Amino acid sequence: MTGVNNKIARAQQLRKEINRHNQRYYQLDAPQISDFDYDMLMRELQDIEAACPELITVDSPTQRVGSEPLSTFQQVKHRVPMLSLDNAFGLEEFRSFDSRVRKNLQDDSDVEYIIEPKLDGLAISLLYKKGRLVQAATRGDGKTGEDVTENVKTIGAIPLLLSGNDYPPELEVRGEVFMPLSGFELLNKQATKNGTKLFANPRNAAAGSLRQLDSKITSQRPLAFYVYGVGYCDGMTIPDTLAALFLLLETWGLPICDQITKAIGVDQCDEAYNTLLNIRPRLPYEIDGVVHKVNAFSLQDKLGFVSRAPRWAIARKFPAQEKMTTVLDIDVQVGRTGALTPVARLAPVFVGGVTVTNVTLHNEEEVHRKDVRVGDTVVVRRAGDVIPEIVSVVLDKRPNNTVQFVLPMVCPVCQSDLDRVEGETIVRCSGGLFCRAQSKEAIKHFASRKAMDIDGLGDKIVEQLVEQSMISTPADLYALTLEQLAGLERMAEKSANNLLASLEKSLLTTLPRFLYALGIREVGEVTAISLAEYFYTLENLMNASEEDLLTVDDVGPVVAKHISVFFRQQNNLDVIQTLLDRGVQWPEMIAVSHQDSVLAGKVVVVTGSLQEMTRDEAKDKLRALGAKVTNSVSKKTDFLLVGESPGSKLAKAESLGVNVINELEFINLVKK
Repeated sequence: MTGVNNKIARAQQLRKEINRHNQRYYQLDAPQISDFDYDMLMRELQDIEAACPELITVDSPTQRVGSEPLSTFQQVKHRVPMLSLDNAFGLEEFRSFDSRVRKNLQDDSDVEYIIEPKLDGLAISLLYKKGRLVQAATRGDGKTGEDVTENVKTIGAIPLLLSGNDYPPELEVRGEVFMPLSGFELLNKQATKNGTKLFANPRNAAAGSLRQLDSKITSQRPLAFYVYGVGYCDGMTIPDTLAALFLLLETWGLPICDQITKAIGVDQCDEAYNTLLNIRPRLPYEIDGVVHKVNAFSLQDKLGFVSRAPRWAIARKFPAQEKMTTVLDIDVQVGRTGALTPVARLAPVFVGGVTVTNVTLHNEEEVHRKDVRVGDTVVVRRAGDVIPEIVSVVLDKRPNNTVQFVLPMVCPVCQSDLDRVEGETIVRCSGGLFCRAQSKEAIKHFASRKAMDIDGLGDKIVEQLVEQSMISTPADLYALTLEQLAGLERMAEKSANNLLASLEKSLLTTLPRFLYALGIREVGEVTAISLAEYFYTLENLMNASEEDLLTVDDVGPVVAKHISVFFRQQNNLDVIQTLLDRGVQWPEMIAVSHQDSVLAGKVVVVTGSLQEMTRDEAKDKLRALGAKVTNSVSKKTDFLLVGESPGSKLAKAESLGVNVINELEFINLVKK
């Protein structure tokens, strides 16, 4: 027994000594032994625990290496919500905050604040019971977070066992997990060496490291931690002030930021803010502002909270960081809706915590407003998680041979004409049926319920088909085979057969549905119906001039231009012809006289669930009788056709004195 007792005593001594060295290394930045000597102590403890596994404790330093991978994170409900902070973006906003504090306290004297750097990391909750770390959880939505205990245990700065013996039976502390800049740099150097993806900034690296399902990966990441407060404390009374609480937490081995100070009144707070702003570049970690908290807990309690933030604290953000770099090129990207966006390609510049190489210039008008040119030296700004932007051009550094940016005359992806509308800043590609940049969205719209109504062709299937180059236009849908569809992810043979049957069924449609399915800009269901009823055939519509189109109800100059440009693109015409060749068809539109119909020219809205027909069928009947069907009730509405569960439209119709008819009355009306 003596040998075992000796091992127990030695293991306890080693744990205590290693924990003390961890505190000096991670928290005090004052190591007393070399890395080799530290490793020897750890190796001795590992050897004892390997020989006597029953001696292993959950808070042993050897347990920081990580456990078996998890399949998912468990949810943790916070006993006390983890609230966010309101922001102040200048001295005047902070003065307003201070004024509100004094007003709510009904005391005009200066308030004492604690000033903390606003670390750019991830908020975490640590629960200690009888001094042992038993749970760690992310902030989540403030009420519920994720259990990341095994990952947090690998962070050397976080004690697994509190120091001393005067800590409470149950203590929950809050703090920030972050990645020091030196560790971030080493991590990305290793990623470059391994050919893996680089982390964008230290915050993303910290968040990604903490949310690894495999804690062994987390254990290899250089994470650090600072406490900024207490969630709850059972079994003892905490000090009267936050400053005193920090001193107490430090005695228990919890790491406290070394840049925390006190300030009384606005002027001292502003001075502390500017001090941190000035030393920010020299700090070993990223900060994006300063947090001001009322020091006295009695005053915090009196001030209370709003729904999502305390009234006694505010984050004063630093100004946006700016750097200069050069414009290497200006590319034009085509978005999924056909919008053309100029993008400046920059010489890489590290600003606001990330390396910036691309900056959107939004549209042609914005490029001209700022007069950004290839070869220019520009000022780039990025603050926090805000998208980088070019603030201005440094004209003194402009080379002599620069030329003003001009948007291409055709789409850079498919060479279709550009659809420009006077007064609009957005320019779009008109090759909606053919352009590769728009293919996914065009096909999804084509298959939607109010278009070709292809049941079973969901967004994920469309994305797979496009990404695997099985389809590139809507016409390709009708050439798909059972073998192709059955090979898709989550698509069994039965589902593939059902989709093929749905495609076959969709071949028989109506001209209005087909026109809507083409995705012509600003041609919705109602406009598609008006076009079909006016021109009767697709050929007539395709040959119509802009002047002809302007004679159609619901078609103004802008819509007429969109339609005309769309049908001028040979690529669009080729896709339409392929659709017709593969069997898409519709009944011939016949001119109908509505002179004898009581609904001719009437404005009608349909609401609620009908029994004898669907709402779409009712709308078709109404249009066949010459009625104009709209979606909202107004003073211009002549009739409201009501089914079961009509909702707010019935109440609005009654308040406006609009005639209301039920389904039976409508059927009788149709028979006349």
